[in-house]
Amino acid sequence: MLHFSGSLTRLVGELKKLPGVGEKSALRLAFHLLKYPGNIEALAESLVQVKEKVRFCSLCFAITEDDPCWICSGERDGATLCVVEEPQDLLALERSRAFRGRYHVLQGALSPLNGVTPRDLRIAELMQRLEGGEVREVLIATNFTVEGEATALYLTRMIKPLGIKVTRLAHGIPIGSDLEYVDAATVQRAVEGRSEL
Repeated sequence: MLHFSGSLTRLVGELKKLPGVGEKSALRLAFHLLKYPGNIEALAESLVQVKEKVRFCSLCFAITEDDPCWICSGERDGATLCVVEEPQDLLALERSRAFRGRYHVLQGALSPLNGVTPRDLRIAELMQRLEGGEVREVLIATNFTVEGEATALYLTRMIKPLGIKVTRLAHGIPIGSDLEYVDAATVQRAVEGRSEL
């Protein structure tokens, strides 16, 4: 077994805490940083800057440096609100340029098996936003996982009595794929969600 200095061992240990980074990847990253010492200072400065400046928007709970965020303070359609699980989901929708309304980030999805209940998410804040009367449609854009589907169902049951239109992202067979390679559950959803031409 190889032995490294305490500081290098600590660096590898910290890098391993990142998602998708195992022992080998952490070691490779550590040696890369050692090879280019200027990168170490730049990385350390950017980490400190993120810690000091980045926070959650007080309205939508997206990641921002300004509060409210640029979406909440901008000229977006306030009548349509898209609910997502995580800030990175918001970024994916923004990259598509398909949605022009505002957002609400739940900071997770319901998962009773993992102890995540409605109190652990930003659902109370969502319901407060909906009481204002400006929102006419809520687009639920949670992931198509068991947790995401459970969250979508829970939100639908909470929002519908308010008289607000509730919609869900479409799902089915991706463009450019062959039916023979698509899993059965996706094909089933596509058939069930078919639309008239």
